[in-house]
Amino acid sequence: MIFPTADAPKNLDELKDILKNDTKVKVAGIDIDGVLRGKIMSKDKFIGAAKSGFGFCSIIFGWDIQDGVYTKELLISNRKKGYGDLVAQIDLSTYRRIPWESNIPFFLVSFLDPDTREPICACPRGALLKASIKVKEFGWECIAGVEYEYFQFKETPHSISKKNFSNLEALTPGLHGYSLLRTTLNQDYFHEIFDQSLNMGIEIESHHTETGPGVYESALAHTQAFRMADNATLFKFVAKSVGMKYGIIPSFMAKPWGNAPACGGHIHVSLRDSNGRNVFALSEDEVAAGGRADAKYKDLRMISQEAEWFLGGVLEGLPDIMPMLVPTINGYKRLIANEWVFGSTSATYGYDSRTSSVRIISPPSVPPSATRFEIRTPGSDVLPHLALSAIFFLGIRGIEQKISPPCAPVTELGDDRSGVRMLAKNLEDATRTMMREGSIAREVFGDDFVEHFGGTRMHEVKKWNAAVTNWEREFARFSRGYKC
Repeated sequence: MIFPTADAPKNLDELKDILKNDTKVKVAGIDIDGVLRGKIMSKDKFIGAAKSGFGFCSIIFGWDIQDGVYTKELLISNRKKGYGDLVAQIDLSTYRRIPWESNIPFFLVSFLDPDTREPICACPRGALLKASIKVKEFGWECIAGVEYEYFQFKETPHSISKKNFSNLEALTPGLHGYSLLRTTLNQDYFHEIFDQSLNMGIEIESHHTETGPGVYESALAHTQAFRMADNATLFKFVAKSVGMKYGIIPSFMAKPWGNAPACGGHIHVSLRDSNGRNVFALSEDEVAAGGRADAKYKDLRMISQEAEWFLGGVLEGLPDIMPMLVPTINGYKRLIANEWVFGSTSATYGYDSRTSSVRIISPPSVPPSATRFEIRTPGSDVLPHLALSAIFFLGIRGIEQKISPPCAPVTELGDDRSGVRMLAKNLEDATRTMMREGSIAREVFGDDFVEHFGGTRMHEVKKWNAAVTNWEREFARFSRGYKC
């Protein structure tokens, strides 16, 4: 189900051959927060585990991103189960070498239940595998691309801790979107992100500055969705690793500063059939004839009927899967900051519209083969495997049920917006919507996943509600200390 990396071994003999000059191997799995959790293994132990997997402590699904145990014990890892081992199944198709770590070989793993040998409900790679299999039933393949906007800070782990994560120094001052000159500053760092990504099997289509102090944007080349999710996760690892060399911390926080632009993590999706044809595309003849005559709206004329149903499924289900697209407290501050753009807080769509939550990209702006949807709701803190799982689950559900878009495109909405569903404006509301009985999230992901993932999000909400922020102290000092 995954497009293999270059030189990936197909069997144990090939594995032994590519590791013949190595003594150790690095492995990593992805937890529910998108964090790579891994270790180095001796070559002999790794080869011995290549077929049947190895034990990996389940605590990585029992604690949060700060290694704090969840306040409410969840299904996968808990005291009752003694925080026992999961099975880490090595995926040979993910073979890479890490150039800045003496070219050590590297593989990703997926996490299985030790009793059933099936993916655990909370494994992000397992969730995307499930969605990919569902799409495969139609004879199609999921295709995706991810683009990140992200700040860079001239800081180190020590300096950022001493500053208590406040008053951080941006890599460069000012707003310089698409500046050709600005990348001359810190050019070694800028180019090494691109070059080392390529060395890790992560192709980048474009790499440039975005508006904001020290902000870059990197658009990863589209590929099979499972490979894309791995690439998108590993790109953050590459950027952060390269940054350490230069005393720079790249941040994939959606909105690190209240008075600066926020950072998106936009996702492009399409489907491809067994002949390599884009399922969302019309033929050249159909495009030349003006598109689908039966399309209700002009914005839908240049996409296939299947694409329209896919879009309808995404729009109908978007409010129910928001935590999979915007998984953090901070992510919703990005949406609220852009509230003047109606599409940032609503399930909307439009042809080549960056003011909607789903942008239709189709002829005449691109060739038919490049027809796709851009899901603009996620920020740079997106969890790629879960987001892609959600999008393709919703889309294929839309095709199965022949769901039409519930409203007109943003260009034709007018004053009547009764058909538009609004999106949650904070993580707590988004999680409660996802977890409610009968939600579309429960339908497509299953109850076990929703209960576990929802529990992790409510844990973050609880910690946020208990936190006392600088804003509160400043507001209290101003209103009670300086005003009578």
